Amino acid sequence: MRVLLIEDDDRVAGPLAEGLSRFGFTIEHARTGAEGLAAAEAEMVLLDLGLPDMDGIDVCRLLRLRSQVPIIMISARNDEVDRVLGLELGADDYLSKPFGVRELVARIRAVFRRTRPAAAEPVAVLSAAGGGHPVPVAHVQRIGPLSIDRRGRQVHLRRRSIALSPKEFDLLAHLADDPGAVRTRQQILDAVWEPDYFGPTKTLDVHVAALRRKLGDPAWIDNIRGVGFRLMPPTAGASTRRAEENDEGGDR
Repeated sequence: MRVLLIEDDDRVAGPLAEGLSRFGFTIEHARTGAEGLAAAEAEMVLLDLGLPDMDGIDVCRLLRLRSQVPIIMISARNDEVDRVLGLELGADDYLSKPFGVRELVARIRAVFRRTRPAAAEPVAVLSAAGGGHPVPVAHVQRIGPLSIDRRGRQVHLRRRSIALSPKEFDLLAHLADDPGAVRTRQQILDAVWEPDYFGPTKTLDVHVAALRRKLGDPAWIDNIRGVGFRLMPPTAGASTRRAEENDEGGDR
């Protein structure tokens, strides 16, 4: 996710950008309200209220006039009037300093979950065969013979339904967001189990092993030694190699 951080204090912005980048976010930093308003539109805005050139409340109002981008206000101000005004002007959340990066990540994801459904609704297209009536665009992602229906939370492999637990589906969907890209173990735990998960990391290996069994080929989920996992359609060579490995998450 590309995040625009509008924060004038480098002592705050530096560690914040570094911490968020560890969770997989791409950060663009603006030090003034004017820079923030001139920046390319991001998927999320973190907006400090105490800016040197203009009040963050005004920045929020101007952003909201032209965009529905999710906005989280971050400020040392803890006055109820500021919080209420910011939320009434269109901010999606308000976080008072000081705060931890994990809490901020949880807030970002919570806001994104609330705002994403409207943005992710499929656009209806006109079908000539249907007499010009709108036909919804499918919500199904296809990766080789594997299809993932996020809206219906259903998975099919070669047209055969695969029964997955909620966490198994979330894990598969997360890896499928960018097929072939390696996701670190920490990124997966943060995304699928949420940032406040402090249980045993072995649970990830257990769920990966279960997914491999249900997909019928361990090569679907590749384990990159010392890094993490990636999802990709298996090739014949990969299938043979992975079948010889331990199904509990052996490294290649």
